[in-house]
Amino acid sequence: MSVSQHPIALRLERRVGGATKLLATVMMLPLIDGIFPALILAGALTYPFGILETGLLIFGGSATVAVVLAEMDGSPRERVRAIALLALVLLPAAAVEAALAPTVQSLIDMAVFERFAGLVILTVAAKTASARVGEYLPRPAVIIGLGLIASLQPAGASVTFVADPGLVVRGVAAAGVGVGFAMLIAALGPVLQESVDLDLFRFGSAVALGMLALSVLGLMPTEAPVALGVLCVTALFSFDPGRAPAADDADAGDEDPAPEGSPEVADEDADAPAEDEGRPSPFPVEEESRAPWL
Repeated sequence: MSVSQHPIALRLERRVGGATKLLATVMMLPLIDGIFPALILAGALTYPFGILETGLLIFGGSATVAVVLAEMDGSPRERVRAIALLALVLLPAAAVEAALAPTVQSLIDMAVFERFAGLVILTVAAKTASARVGEYLPRPAVIIGLGLIASLQPAGASVTFVADPGLVVRGVAAAGVGVGFAMLIAALGPVLQESVDLDLFRFGSAVALGMLALSVLGLMPTEAPVALGVLCVTALFSFDPGRAPAADDADAGDEDPAPEGSPEVADEDADAPAEDEGRPSPFPVEEESRAPWL
């Protein structure tokens, strides 16, 4: 089985324990930390490919792949059933946050908040790529909280519920993409466990998150699915069907065919010509066996 040292998954595993609880925590983390509402407010779900990018990178992501392939036990059907039970909680929670997003949007300055939204995605990308770098970065919830404070418009603000059914549907669709991606990974688990380089996929996902952050910040065209393209290329390069057999052959080639002390080595030593006793030895004699500086 492939083993991944995913920094986010390892940190959460120490706290929650258990593969199913770990997967639930990983997939619910964007809702808890506020990353998903920040993307909604930043307009990441405006385009259809934005729904795919959010579902694959935020709810799916490399942490979800690492947990499903390297941590979850049982048959593919049992894994898919566990993910389906998780979807019963994830999808309604995503719908609630998508429904509340327009109300929050009416109270803040979106030009300021979008900068914090891009910054929080860059933070998640850095934490995904390196656990050492992630130790020095604040939590995403802290960045989003500061963004809400900095972009708040208290003058004349009134809290009124703004309903946008289309935004709710897009939010549920993004969460559904993440759930479907996790189910697909679980169904293909026996094939992917021996063929996917999880660490390579993790670094590629971090780069894709960085591209998504640049789109949110307005530094890249929002209409271009750059992050989705990076993720597709990452999945292609991290999949290597011949990876496991090659590793087995390498292990077999590293074995010593004739260990020291075996009969073959003993015979070779016996057949070696004896040193001419009359020839002066190039090595120091007993009195000169140690160099002066030693």
